[in-house]
Amino acid sequence: MPITRNEAKRKMQQGQMALGFQVYHLRSVATPLLAAASGHDFLFIDMEHGAFSMQEATQLCIAALPTGVAPIVRVCAGALDEGTRLLDNGAMGIVVPHVDTPQQAKRIADALHYPPAGTRSWGGPPALYGYQASDVGLAQREINDEIMTVVMIESPEAVRNADAIAATPGIDVLLFGSFDLTTELGIPGQMGHKKLIDAYQAVGDACRKHGKILGMGGINENEDARRFVGMGCRFVLTGSDHSYLLGGAQAKSEFMRTLVNQ
Repeated sequence: MPITRNEAKRKMQQGQMALGFQVYHLRSVATPLLAAASGHDFLFIDMEHGAFSMQEATQLCIAALPTGVAPIVRVCAGALDEGTRLLDNGAMGIVVPHVDTPQQAKRIADALHYPPAGTRSWGGPPALYGYQASDVGLAQREINDEIMTVVMIESPEAVRNADAIAATPGIDVLLFGSFDLTTELGIPGQMGHKKLIDAYQAVGDACRKHGKILGMGGINENEDARRFVGMGCRFVLTGSDHSYLLGGAQAKSEFMRTLVNQ
């Protein structure tokens, strides 16, 4: 059976933007269909802040594979064992938060790639192959090419080390955790502050130098998004199921309540 291709990764490698939204609350296998219907390229399934079990996360991943929407999962810092299990069971990428050094980045890249690129263990044909792969060597090479390894830049130390992190083989995306970074910079939530803009510039320069993808997370205002996408962000989080549900529901309820006052 042929491998399922990561179209979101392909888009970004061609210089296009891939859009995804964070999933905290949704559990239905309809979630990736809703993502596709709303013009998104990937799901960002959040096991760091969301209350997902491994079973729930992998079921969403497997449901996403035939839709063309890439299932990407954020694990907790250091939970690389969960990352490899997720990759075996449908995930097409792993996001690791709080990556501050190239040593951490290398450990992550090694854990999530098969030899000779890394040390990932072969647990039998994974979901990306429909659990069927006759040539193990070919399967491992193809899977290494399709998965997306995302490290999060969330501290001043990470910004200072961005060049070395971006130079690490096997790392695809350097994703800003903008809220945590602004907090550590002493400007919590100030997405238009020069300190954050300078950080995006520094990490963006490192990404361009080493052929890596710059990612934007935690940016909710349109003008801030315009700025950072203009600075080269191509892995872009547009919001979350939480913000979409709440925003849409509030807008509709507020409109309906105006009708009795007309």
